[in-house]
Amino acid sequence: MKNTIKDVMEYVKEEDVKFVRLAFCDLKGNLRNCAINADELESAFINGVSFDGSAIDGFLSPEKSDLILFPDPTTLTLLPWRPSRGKVVRLFCDIKYIDGTPFEKDSRAELIKAINYAKDNGITCDFGAEFEFYLFKLDENGEKTNIPADFGGYMDVAPLDKCENVRREICLTIEEMGLLVERSHHEEGPGQNEIDFKYSDALTSADQSVIFKNATETIADKNGLWATFEPKPIKDASGSGVHINVSVKEKNGKDVFESFVAGVLDKARDITAICNPTESSYSRLGKLKAPKEIFAGESNRNALIRIPATKENKRLELRSPDGNANIYLAYALIIYAGVEGVIKNMKADNLQKLELPTSFKEAKEIFNNSDFIKKYLSSEIIKSIK
Repeated sequence: MKNTIKDVMEYVKEEDVKFVRLAFCDLKGNLRNCAINADELESAFINGVSFDGSAIDGFLSPEKSDLILFPDPTTLTLLPWRPSRGKVVRLFCDIKYIDGTPFEKDSRAELIKAINYAKDNGITCDFGAEFEFYLFKLDENGEKTNIPADFGGYMDVAPLDKCENVRREICLTIEEMGLLVERSHHEEGPGQNEIDFKYSDALTSADQSVIFKNATETIADKNGLWATFEPKPIKDASGSGVHINVSVKEKNGKDVFESFVAGVLDKARDITAICNPTESSYSRLGKLKAPKEIFAGESNRNALIRIPATKENKRLELRSPDGNANIYLAYALIIYAGVEGVIKNMKADNLQKLELPTSFKEAKEIFNNSDFIKKYLSSEIIKSIK
């Protein structure tokens, strides 16, 4: 059941909540927040909380910089690593101007628009993200090193897997925060790990992805480690990706899966600058099972889109994105591309055989010249991708 404002206010009172973190993401998908006293929460729901938009890279200029955060009551999350007395909770927020109009660079709002566009076309999508990340040691001064937490490999066990206890703590923590973990294990690289959580609607899944990354970094730090979602932190080891799983339903029961997949393949080059937004992303692509060629394949981990062998609902796994992606924008563009494929009744076999861009410069040029991107993303966001 989704929380209402009344539900949240009652929870805050009954659970002795002292501080509320109002959260949002910048254009790069990094979590930002400000904390308010719980006594100010009711006012925040009604009037919002102002902040300096010019202090967030890519948002606004100092000449007109005031923006307002309006908390979304359905996103209430307890921060379990905080003291039990005087609890701290987090709420994701909508970003608006002073006059109440939506802020054009609110990437979470862009995903909501995409979800509504899909619904208007009779399609709903559920998402699930599989995050790979590395754990490295901190030195005696708490500074980052490039020494992996262990030298284990794929699905190793202790004593080779020295990340097991930290991984378990991350899983228990995010479960307290409302995420349902499906599996976790050591990945192929030294100190590399993967944690997957269950499917949900697109917006919840994106919010949970942001929660997961923040929780992982926090728990790692508590254990004398630092977590990185960088796509290629060790040159000759496996890169880290975010495999985005999508299942598709059409309201009249029509099977639209193949045309949805074709639509994502067709626009794969257009959306790469969002899914792989740093130069280091391109050190990963095309190496050690990270995709390069644009095609779909059943159970094929070299494919851009893998169709997993499963007895459950058929789903696609987009394997190119990495942890630097703004997950809200990535999900939004996947939805738009897939829905276009359904509307046009596209077939993957009819598509030209292409490859992903080989550099961020190339990806950004394709992005900036894409009629598809211009059709669906706000011009303000497009201009801000650098």
